[in-house]
Amino acid sequence: MSEVTQRKFFKYRMLAPLWIAVFIDILGFSLLFPMAGFFREVFNTSNFVIGLVFSVNAMFGFVFGPFLGKLSDKYGRKPLLLISQFGTLLAFILTAFSDSLMMLFIARMIDGVFGGNFPIAKAIVSDIVPPKDRGIQMANIGVSHVLANLIGPGIGGILFTWFGIIGPGLFAAALTVITITLTLTMLQESWPKEERLHHQEFEIEIDVKISKNKNAIFFLILFGFHSVSFMIIMSSISFFGASVLGLRPLEISLLLTTSGVFRAIIRFTLFKPTIKKFGEDNAIRLGLTIFLISFFLVSFATNLPLLFILFMTISFAASLTRGPMNSKISQTVSPKVQGKINGLSSSLDAMAQILGPLIGPLIIDTLPAFWLGIIIGLIALPPFIMAFQNIAAKKYIPNEFKLNHNQK
Repeated sequence: MSEVTQRKFFKYRMLAPLWIAVFIDILGFSLLFPMAGFFREVFNTSNFVIGLVFSVNAMFGFVFGPFLGKLSDKYGRKPLLLISQFGTLLAFILTAFSDSLMMLFIARMIDGVFGGNFPIAKAIVSDIVPPKDRGIQMANIGVSHVLANLIGPGIGGILFTWFGIIGPGLFAAALTVITITLTLTMLQESWPKEERLHHQEFEIEIDVKISKNKNAIFFLILFGFHSVSFMIIMSSISFFGASVLGLRPLEISLLLTTSGVFRAIIRFTLFKPTIKKFGEDNAIRLGLTIFLISFFLVSFATNLPLLFILFMTISFAASLTRGPMNSKISQTVSPKVQGKINGLSSSLDAMAQILGPLIGPLIIDTLPAFWLGIIIGLIALPPFIMAFQNIAAKKYIPNEFKLNHNQK
C-alpha cells in the first residue's frame, strides 16, 4: 500500500473506536431478533404483544433521541454517549433476567430512553469530518448495521437454544461493557468545551431554532418519507415471502443475509467511486429513483429469483442514499446543534421502525398482495420528487465567515 493510499485509508482513524462501539451496540440488539418467535410461548401472550415489545424500544427512542442529542450539544459528545451506553447495559441485564412480560417491556423501554448512541455518533462524525467526506463516513453507520445484523441473529439463536433468554441477554451486556471501555479509553471528545464556548461567543444569529430552518426541515421531511418506505419493505419481506410466495424460513433467511452481504460489498467497492463521480446530490437522486422503481416492482414479484434481484437493487440504492442523506441533513445547521439535528433524523428512523412492522403485515393481511408494492411506492414518491426539485439546498455558513466576507 503506497504512502498516499495509507493516508487516505487512515484519514479518519480517530473514528475507529466509534465504529467499533456502534457495531457492538447493534450486534447486542440483533442478538434478540431470533427469540421473537419464541417469546409468545415463553411469556404466554400473543404475537401482537411481542411485536409491541420490539416496537416500544423505537417508540421511546423517537422521544428521547433528540433530547440526548441536544444535551450533547451543551455538555459534549463523550459524556452523553457514555450515559447512553450505561443505559443500554442496564437494559440488556434486565432483559437477561426477565421472568415476566412487564419486566421485558421495562427493559426495552430503558433501552429506548438511552438510545442516544446513533444521533450522538452521527454528531461526532459531523464534528470531525468536513462536508466533502461526510457522506462516506456517515455510511459507515449503515455498514455497522449490516455487518452486525449478519452475525447477531445466528449467535443469539444459538445462545437462546443453549441457555434461554439469559444467554443472549448477558452476552449483549458483555458486549456493551466492551463498548463502554472503548469509549472511555480510545474515543476523543469531538466537541470540547472550548469549541462550545467559541461558537457561543462568535455566532450572532445561530440556527438554534431548527423549526425555522427551511433547509433542515426540507431534508428532514425527505428523509422521513424515505425511512418509512424503506422500513416497511424491510420489515415486510418475511411476511410477503411466506404468505404470498410460500417461501420457507431458510429461503427468506438466505434472501436477507445475501442482500446484507451485497450491501456491505457495495459499500466497500462501488460506493466511494460512485460518490466521487456523481457527487452526493446525484447519488441521492439515483438511489431514490432505484427505490421508487423497485418498490413498485415488488407488486409483481412472483418467485424467489425475482424477489432476490429486487432486493439486490434495493440494497444498492440504500448504499447510495442513507449516508449521503445524513450528510446533507448535518450540513444545514451550525456545528453547535449537530447533536440536535442528528437526534431528529434518528427519531425519524425510530418512527419508521415503529410504523414499518405494523403497516406492512397489515397490508398483506387485509389487501391483495400487489398493494404492498403500490403503497410503499406511493410513500417513496414524495422524497423522489423533492430530490429532483431542491436537493442542492443552501448549506449552513457560519456567521463569522459571513461577517468576514462582508467586511472584505
